[in-house]
Amino acid sequence: MHDPLDKVLTALGTARAGSSDYDLNPQVKLAPGRRLRAAGVLVPVIRTGGVPHVILTKRASGLTHHPGQIAFPGGKQDQGDADITATALREAREEIGLDPASVEILGFLPGHETVTGFDMTPVLARIATPFTPVPEAGEVEEVFEVPLAHLLDPARFRVERRRWRGDWRCYYTVPYGPYYIWGATARILRVMADMAAPG
Repeated sequence: MHDPLDKVLTALGTARAGSSDYDLNPQVKLAPGRRLRAAGVLVPVIRTGGVPHVILTKRASGLTHHPGQIAFPGGKQDQGDADITATALREAREEIGLDPASVEILGFLPGHETVTGFDMTPVLARIATPFTPVPEAGEVEEVFEVPLAHLLDPARFRVERRRWRGDWRCYYTVPYGPYYIWGATARILRVMADMAAPG
């Protein structure tokens, strides 16, 4: 049976430019010497009912930064992290209770620059064992799954815009049921969809 992840895995070995929150906003001029902080996020794929899904989180509504937004488990790199993979695994354990021992690292998706000044590395991974999420109290409101096939279908993506700091900013969205997936998360998923596209 065809696994929608196969084309993404094949494309991992091909050089591909990173993405940015500014991709759809060419009017924004970025300072060439800007310094970005390293961050790692886990893109965990798990089979549920024989179908591959991606695990995502909904951030708690009481958070100061990005309340209620849909995100991958992850965060900024700490000094104690051996590398960016360790960052993603540590954050996934803290945020959703994922045991690193049950995670198979598949590779790295192209990096993503955020408007908040992070150089985010998405770490693609497979979870081979049954997993019951434990959301981090006060940080994660919900842990849910989205079929990978939905996220790899370019037709599911839309470009929307809103006012941000006085200017109109455009961004990708890829809604799923009650979940409004947008911003950096949607942009990274769009890169995956492009990697899986025929051709």
